[in-house]
Amino acid sequence: MKQTAHGPAGTGSEAPDRPAGADETTAVRVPAQARPAAPAPAPSGGDAAAARGEHTHGKRPVPRAPSVAEHARPVVQRSSVRGQILQALRSALVTGELRPGEVYSAPALGERFGVSATPVREAMQQLALEGAVEVVPNRGFRVVERDARELAELAEVRALIEVPVLLRLARTVPAARWAELRPLAEATVRAAASGCRVTYAEADRAFHRAVLGLGGNVQLVRIADDLHRRAQWPPGGAAAGHARTELMADAAQHVGLLDALIAGDPESVRAHVDDHFGTPTP
Repeated sequence: MKQTAHGPAGTGSEAPDRPAGADETTAVRVPAQARPAAPAPAPSGGDAAAARGEHTHGKRPVPRAPSVAEHARPVVQRSSVRGQILQALRSALVTGELRPGEVYSAPALGERFGVSATPVREAMQQLALEGAVEVVPNRGFRVVERDARELAELAEVRALIEVPVLLRLARTVPAARWAELRPLAEATVRAAASGCRVTYAEADRAFHRAVLGLGGNVQLVRIADDLHRRAQWPPGGAAAGHARTELMADAAQHVGLLDALIAGDPESVRAHVDDHFGTPTP
């Protein structure tokens, strides 16, 4: 994210939001994921009204998740904006586009997204609950600076939750059920090969959710996924995310672990679990 994405240090207050009534019914513009630019025909009629941000009753466009750094702005409906903003901000945390220690104001980000400050502020407040940012009164939200110790602590907590469950499931889940997770494991390999940290982060969590989901404990899956997401944010002062070679190694561990689970080899499962979580199993 460019430096201009946040308000200048020491500003007295944030800019006012758009009128509440307009947010509920008016189509708004947000940046879309990067894609090749294509020429568009001149809008007319209802299309022209939608392009101006006016309410229309015609066909609704398909919502697309925005990226903090991009400027293409397809029209989407207000009800989907908060979720798209939250997804974009989470991705920006993984890539380091939202830099640890920096303060970002909701009005400044809202202007960049082409929306009011309200959905941006709501998304930032959710990130504050997740421990990613902290509120700075009258300025905005500061991205939390984390160190290697915090990452190590998160890894330890994840291991305490996931490893016992995984080892128990290794003894009780039939091979055919494990085999159903093959596409998810292979998806992590493709994501790692792409070098896209955001794509890999999503594929990584999807695989772990599916593994834990075989235990049937929804609350455990939810808590473990939240810890996993927090562990994916890079520490302050470090290059964002992992190098491609590290992503490939991590993805290969998924495949090796799944192979051991399908084979019903408990010793191999333990070895792969130790390798993947970095802690000896009890």
